[in-house]
Amino acid sequence: MEFLADYGLFFAKTFTLIFGVLILLVGIFAIAGRSKRGGHTGQLEVVCLNDEYRDMLDQLKAEVLDEEQVKAQQKQQKKEDKQEKKRAKQLAKKHKAKPDSGAEESEAEGEEGKPRIYVLDFDGDIRASDVDTMREEISAVLGLARPKDEILVRLESGGGMVHSYGLAASQLQRIKNKGIPLTVAVDKVAASGGYMMACIADRVLAAPFAILGSIGVVAQLPNFHRLLKKNSVDVELLTAGEHKRTLTMFGENTEKGRQKFIEELEDTHGLFKEFVAEHRPQLDMEKIATGEVWFGRRALDEKLVDELKTSDEYLFDLKDDHDIFQVSYVYKRSLPEKLGLAAEQSADRLLVKWWSRVQQVRLFS
Repeated sequence: MEFLADYGLFFAKTFTLIFGVLILLVGIFAIAGRSKRGGHTGQLEVVCLNDEYRDMLDQLKAEVLDEEQVKAQQKQQKKEDKQEKKRAKQLAKKHKAKPDSGAEESEAEGEEGKPRIYVLDFDGDIRASDVDTMREEISAVLGLARPKDEILVRLESGGGMVHSYGLAASQLQRIKNKGIPLTVAVDKVAASGGYMMACIADRVLAAPFAILGSIGVVAQLPNFHRLLKKNSVDVELLTAGEHKRTLTMFGENTEKGRQKFIEELEDTHGLFKEFVAEHRPQLDMEKIATGEVWFGRRALDEKLVDELKTSDEYLFDLKDDHDIFQVSYVYKRSLPEKLGLAAEQSADRLLVKWWSRVQQVRLFS
């Protein structure tokens, strides 16, 4: 029995080691495949949310109302649909009856139909990985969107790398540069780099207890110098340039290097504040650029947001007067990429859970 127990323990350790190595290799292959991937290897998926709302309502009516009421509702709906089609035909006929002018005809065609709302989703991790799909979605939508239309970005992010979120914010700026109204809805969190993106919008919506703000910069890294020195391990770090490497993980850090690193953090924070102030000049930057976060209700008081409303409520209120389309760009991934992505997402979820627990301790301890 002892032999079997030892063998089982050995087998478990070996399996764990092999599984860990396989996950690592899959991740490496996925990253390599992603870096080699060129051109457009995905497809655009468009869903009409008006149809989804109607289908859900019809399903509920079929269960709740009696047969006569359902028939009456269907008859009324058909009548309204017929009237809507008739109005559309009359409008098209009216445009065709105008003088043959290319500019006027183009303008008339552009004004046909209801205003449209294009819904994009951004679920941000530390690397703002969703920017790869969002840039494709924005490129597609800008090819069709009219000034009377609107783009709604449902944004969820606790922030991450400065350069990654800088690029994500620049993608949203493309919408503003084209003169298309931009609304950002925050149902859970838009902090740090997430708020850098949100502040670009013409209007920022937030759920009452969504988390916003964190206009600050943070950096941390472990240093193993004392451990290595204790075990008589030397680390040679060779650089050309006074500030090529300010802080390291294995070498001995100096006070001069720390001061330079802090100087760089302060400069990054200054750029962050300038960026937010440029897009939301109504903010009191000295008060809100401290790295703090606010719940939606408090964020409204501080003018970080413009209205307390969830994305669901916002879209549902506009569904009768607007055509609403959810636009997603989906990459075609190989099996190694799918496995690597799953491993990445698992690691991100673990990190988010850990950070959430830290925040809970800070909030409720």
